[in-house]
Formats: sequence, structure tokens, C-alpha cells
Amino acid sequence: MATVATSPDRATVRADHYGPQGRSAWMDMDWRTVQRWVRVGGRWMNVIDLGPGPDAGPAIGTIVWVHGLSGSWPNWLENLPYFSAAGYRCIAMDLPGFGWSEMPAEKITIRGYAAAVDELLRVLGVQRASVVGNSMGGFIGLELALSFPTWVDRLVLVSAAGLTIESQRHVFRAARVTARALTMTSAWVASRSDAVARRPWSRAALARVVAAHPKLLPGPLVAEQVRGSGKPGFLPALDALTSYPIRERVGQISAPTLIVWGEKDPLVPVRDAWELGRLIPNSRVVVYEDTGHVSMFERPAAFNALVEEFLGGE
Repeated sequence: MATVATSPDRATVRADHYGPQGRSAWMDMDWRTVQRWVRVGGRWMNVIDLGPGPDAGPAIGTIVWVHGLSGSWPNWLENLPYFSAAGYRCIAMDLPGFGWSEMPAEKITIRGYAAAVDELLRVLGVQRASVVGNSMGGFIGLELALSFPTWVDRLVLVSAAGLTIESQRHVFRAARVTARALTMTSAWVASRSDAVARRPWSRAALARVVAAHPKLLPGPLVAEQVRGSGKPGFLPALDALTSYPIRERVGQISAPTLIVWGEKDPLVPVRDAWELGRLIPNSRVVVYEDTGHVSMFERPAAFNALVEEFLGGE
């Protein structure tokens, strides 16, 4: 991994590889052994709770992984085995209304999602954790660090929503009809994800909304990203994203923060990375060249090494 342009707290980086290299560790795991159903807010939440293994001793820390809009816990497939092997307890969930989790009893809000994650950790006995969130999950991570700061040890924002979206409310609201149709289409595609993702052209069509080079991503990985889509939480969460200003509060975040972005992010502009770096004290910005919205599996080796270094820092 080569640094192209840098300062003490911000850098543009050229990573060596795009996508996973070789056979990914997640493909050889039986995920059923670490899957749990947890009662949160009176509803069932689908949770992955992956420890460092029986021979590794106690976990050196806990990482909470929060997916984005239309996502689910498999968004972190290229990261969970790595950090589990490194000694961390990894907790990833399908947010209420996404993946296989039930819809929440109350209206979906960013604050409500943060409260749901907080309740989940209390049920699981977690008292201190680092939070890694992508897109809407990064937005939720910001709210967690603001509303529940006592247990947020460190914060990693991966192409986090929350800033530009404030000025795009009219665009998103006008797109609701299109979004409703896309939700229905996503549900159909999700039911056929393996077959669709097997073909490079259809794989590109599925992932081009988030990835810079979707044809270079493995079919099985793309299939898992699509499998949990088309869920009923999409439209309510879209409304929640566009009606919760947070810019004026992010300067109150006390947790050390790593801000990771793709230079070619098609959904959340890279200028938001630099702006979050300006607004959040004790933050660091790293932007990957030739990368889209999901650097955690577009640049998994570089991303994992970067986050591991950040979590182990003073």
C-alpha cells in the first residue's frame, strides 16, 4: 500500500489490490455456529457473535459492525474472520427491518437504531467496544458516539452518511417512487442472488451502485451482499436518513475516529470525508484511490490492516 498525498491527519492512498485475493476465509466458515437470535426492543434481531476461538484466550476487545442502507451483516464478510483471528470479539447484526431481523415496533429513526445497538450490547454483556459503520451504519456510529459515549472506545466511519444528505432531502424524497420499485426489484434479485452474481455483466449491474470495479469482485461475495436486500426497512430508513441533522453535533465526539472513504464513492461524495475530519476532534482521514462506497470489501487487505493499526493505537 503506497501513500500518495499525506498530512498528519489525512492521506490519499493507492492500495495494491482491488477486491479479495485468493480464497476468502469466510467461505470456509459455518456461520450458523456463531449466529444468534437476540430480543431487542421486543423484536428478534439476527446477530453474528464471533469470538477469537477456543485456543486464543480472552478477546483483546470487541468490535461492533453496523451495515448501511439496504445492507445486512454479510457486508462485513471480508473483515469479520480477519479480526476474529486477530483476537477480537466481533458483533455484527442485521439492523431492524433489514436482512433477517424483524421490523422494529417503533418508527425507524437514526436515534432509534443507535438505541437498538446499545440495547443489543447490554443484552450481550458488552461494556466497551469499538464501532465500525458503513454508509447509514456510519451515521448510526456517529449517533452512538454522541448518545452513548461511555462505551464507544473508538469509531471507524466508512463512507458515512450524514452530511451531504442534509442538502439532498428533496432529491431523495422525489426518488421515493423509484426507490419503492427498486425495493421490489431487489427482493426478486435477492431470491436469485447466486445465479445473478455468477455472470460478470449481471454482477456489474448489481454492484456498480456501490463499487468502482464490480466485475473484479468475486461472484459469491456479491451474491451475499444482495441476498439480504429488498427488505421492508429500506424506505423508512431512507426517510430517517434525510430528516436527522447531525453536522452541528459531531464536534462533540470524544472517541478517536478513523474516517475511511473511496475517492470514487458514487453515493456519498469524498468531500464529506474531509469535512468530517475537519469537524471531529482527534480524527484521521484515509481516502483510497480508485475505490467506491464499500472499501471494506473493495480493498479488504488494506482496510483490515489500517483498522487493526488504528484499534491498537494509543
